[in-house]
Amino acid sequence: MVGRISGGRRRQARRSAVGRRLGRAERQQSLAQALGEDPFLSDEGLSRRFGVSVQTIRLDRLALAIPELRRRTKDVAERALRRVKSMRGGEIVGELVDLDLGTGGISILETAPEMAFERSRVVRSQHIFAQADSLALAIVDAPSALTGLANAKFKRPVQAGDRLVAKAQVLRHKANQYVVLVETHVRDVVVFRGKFVVVGMDGTTGGGAR
Repeated sequence: MVGRISGGRRRQARRSAVGRRLGRAERQQSLAQALGEDPFLSDEGLSRRFGVSVQTIRLDRLALAIPELRRRTKDVAERALRRVKSMRGGEIVGELVDLDLGTGGISILETAPEMAFERSRVVRSQHIFAQADSLALAIVDAPSALTGLANAKFKRPVQAGDRLVAKAQVLRHKANQYVVLVETHVRDVVVFRGKFVVVGMDGTTGGGAR
């Protein structure tokens, strides 16, 4: 899973690239490795990491036949959506980009001005919660699922235009009950943390639990 990439490896790669200017061949090799570990890195972020222009990064991607971020995200999302059992793809808030049923997953939500208060441009809490809740439901390995309990903490304000990356992990699973931890980040800052108790259902009318 993308979410399991260690922070140490990311920091090491960042230090090696920033500390010295790489030649084209070495930079392209490092670029391919970075995108292999995290396919959601933007051209702008790669530009800062390698100390070159965005145009140079785009030329490097073309030389390596690596598609742009939106195409990479779409390809990964389509594969992840095919694995979901508990809900329809359109019911997921945000874009599901990684899924390991019964274990964890990742979703991305691009926030917009209409999600925020007009004066402060702070994103309303219900959008942040809905992304986390739907991700917790999506990772359950059952025909359908319901949230039984949620303990949520909003740690930092989110501004309209911020990209929310939610990462879910199943902490415990017993019978049809899952305890799921979801942390949502803006860049490297945790803005939301929630623990959800999710119940897997058998999908029949009346929703009898397994």
